[in-house]
Amino acid sequence: MKISDIFFDLDHTLWDFEKNSALAFEAIFKKHNIEVDLGLFLTHYVPINLKYWKLYRKELITHNQLRFDRLKVTFDAIKYEIEDEKVVFLSLEYIHYLPQFNHLLDGAIELLNYLQPKYKLHIITNGFDEIQKNKLDNSNISHYFQTVTNSEMVGVKKPNPIIFEYALKKAQAKKENSIMIGDCIEADVQGALEFGLDAILFKENGLQIDPDIKQVSHLLQLKNYL
Repeated sequence: MKISDIFFDLDHTLWDFEKNSALAFEAIFKKHNIEVDLGLFLTHYVPINLKYWKLYRKELITHNQLRFDRLKVTFDAIKYEIEDEKVVFLSLEYIHYLPQFNHLLDGAIELLNYLQPKYKLHIITNGFDEIQKNKLDNSNISHYFQTVTNSEMVGVKKPNPIIFEYALKKAQAKKENSIMIGDCIEADVQGALEFGLDAILFKENGLQIDPDIKQVSHLLQLKNYL
């Protein structure tokens, strides 16, 4: 079937989360005199953040727990003593600063310019409504997308099929004419495929997870499929 609608994840797929996150931490640590080695902090934070996002997707923790625990556990891991109240404050500061840094992944703009004349483009994200909107606006890519669906407005998160159903209805798109592109094998790809929506996995490290799943390691390789 001919593809008419493309649904993208945002973080780690178009928006360079790790780079922007590092810059946000650098800014708030400097502002509030948090004397930690940023490289050491990030070495622990990155996998801890992924772990807590997985718990959040599975509805095992709230978004407030996600925001607090990922920082608290990281500070504990590097043996930096800090009061819980300060962790709460820094978690809010991080959310405030994060969308102020807006590096996109390599090839993102070229890809969007290539796709926009041919397809209707959309976003499906598990991120928080206001934060994701700021990321899209501040990185100057919001105009590429006809619809944005986030987990807050739906009440469930990818890979729950309800969010894919909601996004298709909002986009007035047909499942058989649509495709999902994202970096998370569980949330974006398996979730879409189990819903009956075609999907492509974007993984910069190029590690093949399943030979039956369409996969690219650079955004511009999507031109081979689209």
